[in-house]
Amino acid sequence: MAAAPTPTLVLLPEWGAGHLMSMLESCKRVLLRGGRAFSITLLVMRPPTAQATSQVEEHVRREAASGLDIRFHRLPAVDPPADAAGVEDFIARYIQLHAPHVRDAVAGMPCPVAALVLDLFAAPMVDVARGLGVPSYVFMSSTGAMLALMLHLPVLHRVVTVGFDELDGEVHVPGLPPVPPECLPCPVVDKKSPNYTWFLRLGDSFMDATGIIANTADGLEPGPLAAVADGRAVPGRPAPPVYPVGPVLSHGSSASKKDSSSEPPHQCVAWLDAQPPASVVFLCFGSMGWFEPAQVVEITAALERCGHRFLWVLRGPPSSKSGAGAPDGSEHPTDANLEELLPEGFLRRTEGKGLVWPTWAPQKEILAHPAVGGFVTHGGWNSVLESLWHGIPMAPWPLYAEQHLNAFELVADMGVAVPLKVDRKRDNFVEAAELERAVRCLMGEEGRKAREKAAEMRDVCRKAVEKGGSSDAALQRLSEALHDGAVPPTI
Repeated sequence: MAAAPTPTLVLLPEWGAGHLMSMLESCKRVLLRGGRAFSITLLVMRPPTAQATSQVEEHVRREAASGLDIRFHRLPAVDPPADAAGVEDFIARYIQLHAPHVRDAVAGMPCPVAALVLDLFAAPMVDVARGLGVPSYVFMSSTGAMLALMLHLPVLHRVVTVGFDELDGEVHVPGLPPVPPECLPCPVVDKKSPNYTWFLRLGDSFMDATGIIANTADGLEPGPLAAVADGRAVPGRPAPPVYPVGPVLSHGSSASKKDSSSEPPHQCVAWLDAQPPASVVFLCFGSMGWFEPAQVVEITAALERCGHRFLWVLRGPPSSKSGAGAPDGSEHPTDANLEELLPEGFLRRTEGKGLVWPTWAPQKEILAHPAVGGFVTHGGWNSVLESLWHGIPMAPWPLYAEQHLNAFELVADMGVAVPLKVDRKRDNFVEAAELERAVRCLMGEEGRKAREKAAEMRDVCRKAVEKGGSSDAALQRLSEALHDGAVPPTI
């Protein structure tokens, strides 16, 4: 008798590395944890920009050579919406236009489908899965706090009758301390925005999924995860089971650039080798983080005055910054021209004590280095997880998306960061005196509690993914649920 075909997990990620690689790495753990009881089929949407397309193809080439049972199905191209009112509105609408092609791809699978795993922006496609009779899982690449907020947002929408930017008071998100309105994610501040409307819809769609896979751990975010599990996020309606399988550290584009053991260390790492332990503050702002010249001047003044050793990844403005930029908001910075961006004499005055690096840098290797004592970060969740994995305390400087909520959670709930006051009305501008204060706090005695808490969270992260840890147990429950639910699609 012929062996039964291996069920496949069908993945539909958003094209950004933080979404695509986080989902893929998490589902690869399911594949490996299940004793190769599954294969993975990645549905590849053509991104709306040439730069994003090139990066996706790089990921596809690397994973195709990994030796794992991962297949790739390219969906037909669709025309992007021309009238999107914002980044989130564009992404959600562009993904939703692929719904008929996703349905055809899943229906045409030559093997049983264990589940359709959807990016958070693709959550409305739970309807596609339901129509085909296959389970659906939403992959949450952000925090448990963001998950609790998205599930609770329809409740807040009814209770809070004004825009959150007009609210006099705090916002109550189950599982979190009271949240100041200025700490809410960018897409939900303005109730009149189409971005807000999409987030309402996305939160509702989460509730219709078979389950939610989250790149976090019980010990990292016990409050928000418990609030979802015990029904406080959506009173009167049980939420789907949540599987916290993290931290899953996305390789992203850095995996192809990382130096092999036979090559000399990256120049940033070599510079760190000559610095004392825990003496360097690392400043890096993600794949889309860059600053206008006026902000660069403030940063240089702060770094000179605080006197701490520093490694600063400084990027230049995107080449597309002549208009609206990329429609999905993915304007990537260019390599910085340090002579143009930095004040005259800064490099000379800080020589030996600081390094300004103008292009891509190996962030995980840098955070793992014993010379690094603190991290000034945009607060993207992948960067936060990398920092916590190595026990590095943070000063979060949120720039976009959900990062303001991340910063609030890191300071007020986890205690692994020191506060940094940003002016949202001035495009998240930070004065030199404020950055100087935050760096002194982060690297000095005032930051001791944050350092101790970050070291605790390092242990939490590592124990969670060990055999028998909370995330390993969640992965086992997820693998069993997927195995039990695998069915041939019903057309």
